[in-house]
Amino acid sequence: MEIPPQSPVPPRTAAFFDLDKTVIARSSALTFSRSFYQGGLINRRAVLRTAYAQFVYLLGGADHEQTERMREFLSALCRGWNVSQVKEIVAETLHQVVNPIIYDEAASLIERHHAEGRDVVIVSSSGAEVVEPIGELLGADRVVATRMVVAEGCYTGEVDYYAYGPTKAEAIAGLARTEGYDLDRCYAYSDSITDVPMLAAVGHPHAVNPDRALRREAVARGWPVLAFERPVRLRQRIPAFSLPPRPALAAGAAIVAAVGAAGLVWFASRRRAARPVAGQLSV
Repeated sequence: MEIPPQSPVPPRTAAFFDLDKTVIARSSALTFSRSFYQGGLINRRAVLRTAYAQFVYLLGGADHEQTERMREFLSALCRGWNVSQVKEIVAETLHQVVNPIIYDEAASLIERHHAEGRDVVIVSSSGAEVVEPIGELLGADRVVATRMVVAEGCYTGEVDYYAYGPTKAEAIAGLARTEGYDLDRCYAYSDSITDVPMLAAVGHPHAVNPDRALRREAVARGWPVLAFERPVRLRQRIPAFSLPPRPALAAGAAIVAAVGAAGLVWFASRRRAARPVAGQLSV
């Protein structure tokens, strides 16, 4: 009896998403600053500094130099933090802090890719203790994130693995080998010029809310440019993966107002700090 030939197994595919300003409307590394302050991990000065960093990031994104400064600041900030306490704070405040800033358009794309049989992978330079719970909230299949060195249950302030720039592309290539992804059929989404290696590694790259440099690169390479503008709580949204994402538009007034408020808070605090107080010596 002749055995009929088996049909070839179609290659697996995935959609790779940067996190900050691609899936969520802010920097995940800075979003939990108030929660960490309430948990006693940072002081008020650090909260104001992270608020200002968030303000600058929302206005124009972060190039390589700004990203490096942010990494150095956050690495020094978390030195000595207890890892279990950080995970507990993130778990307790995740829905309150992250749920309201998830882009509806990103959630719809994640649903669409799952419906079409693709894995969804979050690839972020933020710390794994923050990115992994967010990935679980979003229903991602895998997460690639920065890992800090831990000694005796606390962060040393050193970085063990930095998921940034070319390292993201290397991580995607590694997943393609282990999971059998056909990168030519895979998708990728990011807002930052630093993620060009990740976008160029797949057959279907997309620039989402791109910074100026990435917008120019996307136009030059013919990559689609998308605008995600509607942060919405997951429970309030209606599944809409059948709807195409809208093309890029100008930044919404609500975002400008929000970041302007953050900037005013920081500026006011600086003025108060600089104003001499009666009976107090300047240092």
